[in-house]
Amino acid sequence: MKLTKETILIVLAFFAIYVVWGSTYLLNKIAVQEISPLFLSSTRFIFAGFLILVISKILKLPLKITKQQFLNNLLAGFLFLVYGNGVFVWALKYIDSSFAALEASSLPLVVIILMRILYGQKIHKKSLFGVLLGIIGIYLLVSQQDITNAENSLLGILMIATCILSWAFASIFVSKAKMHTSYFVNSGYQMFTAGILLSIGSLIVGEEWKSPLLWKTTTISSMILLVVFGSIVAFTAFNFLLKKVSPEKVATSSYVNPLMALLLGWYVLDEKITLQSIIAAIILLVGVYFINSKKSIKKA
Repeated sequence: MKLTKETILIVLAFFAIYVVWGSTYLLNKIAVQEISPLFLSSTRFIFAGFLILVISKILKLPLKITKQQFLNNLLAGFLFLVYGNGVFVWALKYIDSSFAALEASSLPLVVIILMRILYGQKIHKKSLFGVLLGIIGIYLLVSQQDITNAENSLLGILMIATCILSWAFASIFVSKAKMHTSYFVNSGYQMFTAGILLSIGSLIVGEEWKSPLLWKTTTISSMILLVVFGSIVAFTAFNFLLKKVSPEKVATSSYVNPLMALLLGWYVLDEKITLQSIIAAIILLVGVYFINSKKSIKKA
């Protein structure tokens, strides 16, 4: 079968959200050890958003958008990046990046439940089985005493749970909302506005703003990778996929992200991987597989 340009772009976009995003848990964990979480996210997204808009101008992509398109991008930026990412990074102060990634792998479960609640989308029996496995996997994951007994770990777990809900709702919203015709431009507006909102939030909670000139080399390297690959490349790919394939399929990045985060967290940061976490991950990902397998979701 002859591959079309769109098919190739979809494959590359999936690679970006599968592999590249899997490494961002580690990069955020490294950076947040030195600089404040909201300040970290705001810096990342302001730089990335600005660069995207500049590149768009150079490529002569139209930057003009309607009021409705701007408001939709503003809301998407808030749900995805201000809350979904900013609060997530904050939670990394309290739990390991690998554990956070495993918890985030429940995203497809949340998406399919929201699709049922919001749009009455019928769920196949296979998906119901997947949801049950997902619940069991999440319980095994968050019930580990070594993790829950750690200081503020429960707070971190709950914070990430709300981030997953925010990200899931935003995924459904963007797939149906009226947006700018360019996925690249949409990413730019979402990131830049989210970066401004995160800066305001950082000031309100009284975070310390540390000059980039004083950052460690590892923090600077992490930030560059987060801006270029985690934001510009992967987030643009994510926006592209939300308009080309279903939200449930986009959420399958949860197959690979936790595995990447587990391996990188263990290899680079020497994070502990418990047997119970491995079992929970297997059960959770099998549940995600059943949810996203062919014919598992039927339209109302």
